[in-house]
Amino acid sequence: MKLSIIILNYNVRYFLELCLQSVEAAIQNLDAEIIVVDNNSSDESCTMVKQNFPKVKLIENKENLGFSKGNNIGVQHAKGEYLCILNPDTVVPEDCFTELFEFSEIKNDLGLFACRLIDGTGTFLPESKRYIPTPKVAIKKMLGFTKSYYVTDVEEDSTGIVPILVGAFMMVKTCVYKQVQGFDEDYFMYGEDIDLSYKVTKAGYDNMYYGPIQVIHFKGESTLKDRIYAKRFYGAMQIFYQKHFKSSVLTKTIVNLGIKLAKLLKDNTSVEKMPVDRYVLISDKNYPKLTEIFKKPFRVQTKTEVFEVNTQVVLDANYLSFKQIIICMSTSEKNRNISFKIIPKNSNFILGSNSSKNRGEVIHF
Repeated sequence: MKLSIIILNYNVRYFLELCLQSVEAAIQNLDAEIIVVDNNSSDESCTMVKQNFPKVKLIENKENLGFSKGNNIGVQHAKGEYLCILNPDTVVPEDCFTELFEFSEIKNDLGLFACRLIDGTGTFLPESKRYIPTPKVAIKKMLGFTKSYYVTDVEEDSTGIVPILVGAFMMVKTCVYKQVQGFDEDYFMYGEDIDLSYKVTKAGYDNMYYGPIQVIHFKGESTLKDRIYAKRFYGAMQIFYQKHFKSSVLTKTIVNLGIKLAKLLKDNTSVEKMPVDRYVLISDKNYPKLTEIFKKPFRVQTKTEVFEVNTQVVLDANYLSFKQIIICMSTSEKNRNISFKIIPKNSNFILGSNSSKNRGEVIHF
């Protein structure tokens, strides 16, 4: 088997459904399998997978084992020559894996490889390509100097060697993953992708970024950017420094300062509301119930175009390909307050996210 796609899920049933639809479309011509590892979700995630995706291998954990251990369990069941670690709040284009495999063949000593991530507004996520967060780099990041944290000399739509890739989407040969012993289970959540990327580079491989392929990562849906997140992140950095750098007063100061700063943050669990003056539905059919819910008429059209300011665009996956949806979102003008929602195939809900820092929104119709 060529590819095993590991999706670790925790309480994001509707985003997982959209993710699985896009992944199934992307592996139609590949010898591949999808493995969903559920970390004891309290929603209907597992029921949905069993009913809607019978070909998916579902592993139901009896407790929340964290990101690292959950993914490692998925890898234990994987049969593919390659692995793809994928978040459940992602959407991949139909040509995602075939194009990335073509790209991987041009590089010897290839370690991890990944693509460009965008959020629910189509905005590029800079954590798609990062440098190793040494103590010096971490200090600069805290002070707002991100040039040494994010890789800026590789353009968003270009390709290049990048030390650190993000765990929301990363591919690797199974033998390389096992050689470095996979995700370190000392990390419960956050930091494990940094650790894995660093271990792979230390083993003599090059991690590669491939910008031409774009994947949506709603991001805020699985993790919220608040004081809890910040505290966990700096706790993960403490583990990283203890494992890979000499323990010093400097590293302890960085972690302690980060945790103190985290206490000043406000909890952020609300959906960011954006002003909407008009609604556009990109589809070949109308959905009258959407008008009832939003109490405003939808302009139905079959082509994407330049949208007016304060427009909410609903993209119908029953009509558009996932690649068309991604292109529409990524090419929208970012200064015009345009928001997006997606109708998954054969569904009665729409979902999306107006910010990578907030929880996404699911609306039933």
